[in-house]
Amino acid sequence: MKRARSAEMQSYAVRTVFAVGVLVALAVIAQPLVARVHEQISIVSGNRFVGLEWTFVRVRYTSITMNEARFRQYWNEPWAIDAPAAEQNLSRRLSRLTSIKVNDPIVVTLDEERIWEYPWLYFVEPGNLQLGADEVTRLREFLLRGGTITFDDFHGPIEWDHFVAQISKVLPEYDIVDLESDHPIFSCFYKIDSYPQIPGLGAFFSGRTWEKGGFVPRLRAVLDDEGRPMVLINWNTDMGDGWEWSNAEEYPGYIKYTGQSYRMMINEIIYVLTH
Repeated sequence: MKRARSAEMQSYAVRTVFAVGVLVALAVIAQPLVARVHEQISIVSGNRFVGLEWTFVRVRYTSITMNEARFRQYWNEPWAIDAPAAEQNLSRRLSRLTSIKVNDPIVVTLDEERIWEYPWLYFVEPGNLQLGADEVTRLREFLLRGGTITFDDFHGPIEWDHFVAQISKVLPEYDIVDLESDHPIFSCFYKIDSYPQIPGLGAFFSGRTWEKGGFVPRLRAVLDDEGRPMVLINWNTDMGDGWEWSNAEEYPGYIKYTGQSYRMMINEIIYVLTH
């Protein structure tokens, strides 16, 4: 009996030591992962946003390059750049960090009736945007009825001039203005000191943050008569790449840009939902 009890106690001790060793190993492994998450984006209490709801609504638009052979595949068209990883990652972050109800991302075209169900639309690479007459009418109504459109990932003077020509069809009587760092959009959730220039991954590999001559990043807007942003313009920056590649462990030097892109975009979303 004593020998059996002694053997049992030895077995229990071995199992205990093994279990403790496993827990220590897991803690060591988890520590850099947690540090990496916090390096990207810190957690801020968002309980004050209970009752708000948001969906990432990507617009499938007609572009000036749609007939090129390289854009014949669905996910390679300009409107689909960074999808679906970008919106999936951003939606997960917003859901985790705030009490906002975040729905699954969707893709819409401007002729769909369901665009009226959502207050926020997203256009990527609007330097390729080509709006038809019906789309102009529809977007104008959407914006004047209280909606907001975010334009992201276009660069330099050529793409800017093309974008201005398109948005001026929609809101010809409104000016485009710069939102400087003292605007409340920079402090409505995270305190952001300056507007970030997020490099696309290609620019990052080339050792720079800019592309196509777009050296200075700007957050610009078209405001209604009450100061509400109908249009938010992320120019000379690539927020979408920041979200898309935030989980790519093979690019550790890119982590700081993913954090900046998340913080800035979460502020933009929250400001739109609360104003």
